[in-house]
Amino acid sequence: MSLSGAESKVTSETGDGKIESIRIGLIADTHIPADVKTLPPHVKEAFKEVDLILHAGDIYLPGVLDELETVAPVRAARGNGDWGFPQDYRLKRNHIISIAGLNLGLTHGINYPAPSKYPFDKVMETEFGKCMDIIVFGDTHVAMIERYNSTLLVNPGSPTLPNGLFELGTVGLLEIMGNRATARIIQLTEFLLPFHRELIYYPGAGS
Repeated sequence: MSLSGAESKVTSETGDGKIESIRIGLIADTHIPADVKTLPPHVKEAFKEVDLILHAGDIYLPGVLDELETVAPVRAARGNGDWGFPQDYRLKRNHIISIAGLNLGLTHGINYPAPSKYPFDKVMETEFGKCMDIIVFGDTHVAMIERYNSTLLVNPGSPTLPNGLFELGTVGLLEIMGNRATARIIQLTEFLLPFHRELIYYPGAGS
């Protein structure tokens, strides 16, 4: 499915009365190859049924997006570690994607919770030019799902450096059905796949 196909996937009632949904894989802070050798295979297993993948930055290597794109179309936000990233149509400072009438904003880092003197509505206006229904971000390596008024905020954490630790981490799954969005965090340890630490991390990582 192309990105445009993912964006326009039917989300209203179909002839048989069912409501179609779109499933979006969320990932951030992979740090390959600076801190980590490669993606653990658990990531592709978690995303095997998604229609779109959003990477919230600190990618470092275009090959990471290429690998994810073998599963589904990919869009990515430029992280603070991605300034040496070659020009790539998939990568922008941030993206605004309209899906089923919902505005989704993808960025790397966002000031949340915002200071009391600068409400988060203003933060969204600065970052995206308007309020968003959904914001996907990264940077902290800490998985989070929260609501700010009517905005759903999701940080999928990191699959390779969760909470700054060299261990198998998390990704996120966002599902939009009709005009409703729900999200969950997926612990990659849920998947019963072999985990060969020496293939993912450099010698001495985390010691």
